[in-house]
Amino acid sequence: MSETPKGLEPQLSSSSSQPEPERGLHPSALFQLHLPTQEPAEANHQQQQQQTELGLQPLPGTNVEQQQADERTKTAWIKYQCPLSLFILGFCSCAAILGMTYYLHHFLHKNQAAVVTPCSSPACQRASAHLSMAADPFTHPCDYFMFSCGPDSEGHHRGQNMQGHQRAKSRGRQSKTREDRHVKEKSTLDRKTELFQYIREILESNDSLTSSAVQKAKSFYRSCLDTRSLDTAGVEPFLTLIQKLGGWPVSGQWNQTDFNVTLSVLMRDYATFPFFNLYVGKDPNDNASMMTKRYIETLRPFLASCQRYLALLGAPASNNMIHVGMFISLSSELAVAATPLSHRMAKGQLYQRMTIKELQHKAPAVDWLGCLQAAFHPQPLMEDDHVLLHNLPYIVQMSRTIAKWLTRHELSNSGPLHTFMVLNLLHTLMPALDSRISDTANNLSETLGHTGVRQHNLHFQNTFTVDGGALHQAAPRWKRCVLETERGFHRVLAYLFRENISGGEAEEMIYDILSSLKSQVHQLKWTDDETLEFVMKKVKSITPRLVTTKEISNEAELDLLFSQVSVRVQSFFSNYLQLLSLWQKRRSKLLNEQNDGTDILSVSPSLLGNDLIIPMGMFIPPLFHPTYPRAMNYGVVGFLFAKDVLHLLLPEIYSQSESVRAVGECVWSHYLTVTGKEKSALPLPAAQQQEVWLQYSALQIALKAYKESLTKQPADTSVSGFSLTRLFFMSFSQVNCHTDPDHHLMPLEPSFLISAICAKSRLCPTNLECPKTTQRYLALGC
Repeated sequence: MSETPKGLEPQLSSSSSQPEPERGLHPSALFQLHLPTQEPAEANHQQQQQQTELGLQPLPGTNVEQQQADERTKTAWIKYQCPLSLFILGFCSCAAILGMTYYLHHFLHKNQAAVVTPCSSPACQRASAHLSMAADPFTHPCDYFMFSCGPDSEGHHRGQNMQGHQRAKSRGRQSKTREDRHVKEKSTLDRKTELFQYIREILESNDSLTSSAVQKAKSFYRSCLDTRSLDTAGVEPFLTLIQKLGGWPVSGQWNQTDFNVTLSVLMRDYATFPFFNLYVGKDPNDNASMMTKRYIETLRPFLASCQRYLALLGAPASNNMIHVGMFISLSSELAVAATPLSHRMAKGQLYQRMTIKELQHKAPAVDWLGCLQAAFHPQPLMEDDHVLLHNLPYIVQMSRTIAKWLTRHELSNSGPLHTFMVLNLLHTLMPALDSRISDTANNLSETLGHTGVRQHNLHFQNTFTVDGGALHQAAPRWKRCVLETERGFHRVLAYLFRENISGGEAEEMIYDILSSLKSQVHQLKWTDDETLEFVMKKVKSITPRLVTTKEISNEAELDLLFSQVSVRVQSFFSNYLQLLSLWQKRRSKLLNEQNDGTDILSVSPSLLGNDLIIPMGMFIPPLFHPTYPRAMNYGVVGFLFAKDVLHLLLPEIYSQSESVRAVGECVWSHYLTVTGKEKSALPLPAAQQQEVWLQYSALQIALKAYKESLTKQPADTSVSGFSLTRLFFMSFSQVNCHTDPDHHLMPLEPSFLISAICAKSRLCPTNLECPKTTQRYLALGC
């Protein structure tokens, strides 16, 4: 395949150099808390003791005459001492006043920039309202110490679930705890949910001044929500489309169109791949392992669903079973041809590379060059271009199966392959059809326990995986409509997302977090110097890439890109067909790009070689906003980013550093002491100790990065009158650990880490102690 044109390479940007700290500026007084070394009562006691020790009391065994002589000498001295004392006292007072005046003038002037001012932006006002609904870890510490990351099906604590033998003391206490958890869950932050909600707010806003491309995206979303119009239209739009494809044998009206011609049209115009999946991507991951269950319990509902589909599409009942039977028979043969993933990996048959010409020789029933040219139109493809095959044995057997069914003369008028392709097209267009179609699919899914047969993949080299994602049919309609809108109008949403990172706040935070992370990793106790050198080389080699859409610089360019798209609010079916066309163009464009820089549905960074790909989806409200106080941004996204990077770079840290076990055990012991469970809990396994260390370290990294940001820019804003430290920790406490991919490894709620940090440092505004337990925190931090 030809080299990637340099002009199509995405422009990715990130902060690569640290801003010079301003001269004369120092960290905010927030992080310079100097606590008195003595309690006031202790100081007063010592002063009284000193006064007693220095009192003029007669000493035992002293001569009386000598004492009288001393008294006369003292009286004479006092006469001269008084004027001298007054002079010294006056001089010292003047010096103290002048010194204090000088100190106050210079100190206040020097730290004038460190004054915390309230943030009054609309985003901050919404954040203030959100925090007002949340439990404050500094005023309600028991909410964080006595229960964990939210209720499971039985309402037990997370610690109880992990250990398997701890139980609640009373049902009344369980009920109250569940109520408290429910309130907290409503205020916690879930990255993926918040991302979908943010896109929803964009699409449902009534801003009439936005570009035409944005308005088209909003109209598409609204038409998707209009299920009443879909039900009114019924299946007629789909039947009309079938006639456009030459009809089908089920209705008795079929032009006996060529197999490969129909397959090419489905791949090009309708993003439908009946016999194999086509992905575009770099460093592909196989997700095509197939498991086939031949149970009567599975066959019966599948047969009933096929009959229901044909009935809804108006097929005559007289020959219904014939077509259904052939469809199931063909599906079964294709399923049997699948090779298990474990077998392919053992045989080295994963991602086999060959030219299109070689593929044509091995699987001749499909016109591979013609079909792939259609799928990637207008990109030029040649027979010498290479593809990566996830499952070559399946592709070969699939070709044999197709050839056999094509040459069976008794089936020439039944067209089972054509019917198979039409029903696959029905599945593709299901989101835009009568709700009776989707209800049938839901019933089958529930009956089979959400299991199904997945087709095997044909993977192109030099590309980046595109998977529009799939939500279960039971998901809310608005969420599915958000996903469908992103598939066609991802560049519109990416353009709007760019506003959140245009000011440089995100790039600055990324740099601060990575700088703090490198320092934290270097300070760990490693098993040997060689391991330290290897890890530090790995950490220092990464290059952060904050993905953007710089190829679209203004709304005029955006409008031009979607100028050929026409959206009808009350015709989601026709809109959906245009979406599939847009999706095909997106897939075709990716074939010549180095990567897809607009994956806005991603919420966590990923590694691509030495590049740390950071998606814009991380930097959306209420998790992040350029007008937020930095304490909030660092407390939420800073922590999440640090945690994600540690997971990516140090997956085997437990066996490489002694610090992991020590910190993990320390924090866990701290938790057991506070909650009074030290006698009933089991030691944590290695995987859980590593996760505790990782999240504890991520919070330390985020806090240190925020402190460093204050050395460069001492001024920061706040919301609800909170101090910066308190705002940092309160924002962090809103992170919902149940949404973390590794939440099952975390034996305690991340919010508890606040207490571990506060036990070590003097930054916390109050002493975090839960009055429900008699146990006190460890005197020393972890």
